[in-house]
Amino acid sequence: MILVSVGTQFPFDRLISTVDMWAVENGRTDVMAQTGPSGYTPRALKCFDMMSPDKFRKLQAEAELIVAHAGMGSILTALEFRKPIIIMPRDHTRGEHRNEHQSATAARFENTPGLYVVRDEAQLLDRLNHLSDMVASQGVSRKAPEEFVSRLRAFIEEERPSSRVWTLPWRRNESSAAKR
Repeated sequence: MILVSVGTQFPFDRLISTVDMWAVENGRTDVMAQTGPSGYTPRALKCFDMMSPDKFRKLQAEAELIVAHAGMGSILTALEFRKPIIIMPRDHTRGEHRNEHQSATAARFENTPGLYVVRDEAQLLDRLNHLSDMVASQGVSRKAPEEFVSRLRAFIEEERPSSRVWTLPWRRNESSAAKR
């Protein structure tokens, strides 16, 4: 099963319609899509706007491939479950998001094994047409490494906020002016 996810805040009909067209042309009936607030009506995809996090996580674990917007939740979950993921960042200039942070996220993960970045519909179709060439991600833990946790704990215990006097920057100027 292929799982498509575009998040819940904004429509991403460009991604949904491209995957739907591919599914129709390739006779794929095993593509499920979380479409969020979409104006597009798919012909081949089994769609749902939203679902409980537990049910969605179960689908992510079962998927052989995840296709998604460049949201960190989608990326990290695919890495955690060791699933190949195709990500297509939303384009701010098309009104698909508030800013270009998804392009920056995609650029950051561009060379991550198992994560395939596509920038437009043609690249998405090309990647979908080469499913057999994709490899799973190497995985990532849901927990921080113990060394990091130990170092953070030591820092917190050493630098307790209650043992310091914190002055807000704008208060410093007020107290300086009051002394004059």
